[in-house]
Amino acid sequence: MTMHQTAEEMEAALGASLKALRLDQNVDQQTVAKQAGISIGALKNLENGRGSTVRSLVSALRALGRAGWLTTIAPLASINPLTQTESATPRQRAATGRSARG
Repeated sequence: MTMHQTAEEMEAALGASLKALRLDQNVDQQTVAKQAGISIGALKNLENGRGSTVRSLVSALRALGRAGWLTTIAPLASINPLTQTESATPRQRAATGRSARG
């Protein structure tokens, strides 16, 4: 998925990825829908990029063992730059040579 895609294109790409994951696991739509607690229609809508709810997406990902995908949407920063500047030692400036010219 790229930044230049429309919402519809991104939805279709997400659905294609979900479908590919299901097929890689050799699981049919009925089984995933039942395990996810969603209708087959909702799963088909997800896979075909025709929209669905976030709840259906989360449920389908959990049923496929890939709920971890959701953590990649907005990963937490492991380093906060503000805390780095607070704990940094002050910069030591080099001598300008003025006192040596004197």
